[in-house]
Amino acid sequence: MEQALHQDVIATNSGNLIFQDAAHKILETPDTEVFSNGGRTEVSAAARINAEYDAFVVPLANAFRPSFEVALQRLTRLISKLRIPVVVLGVGAQTGVGYDAARLKRIEPTVRAFCSAVLERSASIGVRGEFTETYLRDMGFKDVEVIGCPSLFMYGRELHVRKDDAGLTAESRIAINGSHSAVKKQGLARIISRTHEQYPNLRFIGQNLSDARQLHWRDMSDPNAAVTAIPTHPDHPMYREDKVRVYVDPITWIDELRPFDFSFGSRIHGNIAALLAGTPATVLCGDSRTLELCRYFEIPHQRLDKVAKDPEAADPARLYEQADFSGLTGNHAERFERFTGFLDKNGLQNTFTHGDGGAAFEKRMRSLSFPPGVRPWNDTDLASLTTRFGWLHTQVGELSKDNDRLRRELARSKRVKDAVPAPAASVYRRARRVVGRALHPGK
Repeated sequence: MEQALHQDVIATNSGNLIFQDAAHKILETPDTEVFSNGGRTEVSAAARINAEYDAFVVPLANAFRPSFEVALQRLTRLISKLRIPVVVLGVGAQTGVGYDAARLKRIEPTVRAFCSAVLERSASIGVRGEFTETYLRDMGFKDVEVIGCPSLFMYGRELHVRKDDAGLTAESRIAINGSHSAVKKQGLARIISRTHEQYPNLRFIGQNLSDARQLHWRDMSDPNAAVTAIPTHPDHPMYREDKVRVYVDPITWIDELRPFDFSFGSRIHGNIAALLAGTPATVLCGDSRTLELCRYFEIPHQRLDKVAKDPEAADPARLYEQADFSGLTGNHAERFERFTGFLDKNGLQNTFTHGDGGAAFEKRMRSLSFPPGVRPWNDTDLASLTTRFGWLHTQVGELSKDNDRLRRELARSKRVKDAVPAPAASVYRRARRVVGRALHPGK
């Protein structure tokens, strides 16, 4: 667990793992080996990628947003050096629920350069939904296909969600999720507080690395620590009641959601994890990235800005009663065919058509041991302290070795520098020092 948090294996948000796992499973066939670059974008790796691989596949989320511009520029530089097919699986643009693209105007040159580089190396670009499709078509890009997100195709053309006609009770097991911005600025804090009061079997599931570090280490160094109304904060009552988790792998995340009766909140992949577990879910949409995915996949959803004003509207029992999953499950096979058609067009096989349906992948995953969900550190027992401080002691030892090595290297470089005489100053420089100003010919 400590190593997972130290290395940031979730790439700051565990939601990334859901669609990355799905993409890996879907693309693995008897004729295809899938390798992950670990989320790193190294432009210097282009030559090696060209030499060793047949395609470069990029599963993305809300990459068209100002805060991701630098990373998108770096990815574009890498793609521009590739001579193999480049396929983008489900990229999205992010703005408000009103679909106003004005705030994205500043990054338009970066988005244009990225899409141009991709489309020079693929037949089309896959986007998450209607807003992103319109956004790119308005820029003049024609080869744009709405394919959603690979995450919901984790199990191929099959998607089953159970819903009990009896509805929810006060004793129902409910999962709630949400971002720091939704809690701080969009009214989700009131919804969490009210649900916590009325449903004793509520659990909050965080997704940020800062959430996980607050739970495991009580690490308050991240700016997110300023949001005290989120249950991952040590001051929150749900933290003290051990009703909070963060997962560092989709296997445990999905497995632990299976016994729950309902999931809701503003996190799209938090609720997709529930749907993959067969658990009903409703998304409270606070931006375009969640709204367009919900509309495409027909996931039950409400606008967060509206339900936040009416406490009754966000009651889990009411959301559960209103949720209709017929479009989500009934039209899933059609969306799956569209997704695999996109893969075919771009020269990629998929395990459900060309392989074993992901059986080997699932067997390999089930043979591994994954860390449990990160939970609040409320323990004072010796075993809990020993585990954490044992890991810290190991880290201190490794850092001490690294420091010793760096000191030796620094001492060697200093000796080399001292052994090489400094070059003599030129005649010009010596004359300039005497005169005290620059010298010009003829003056």
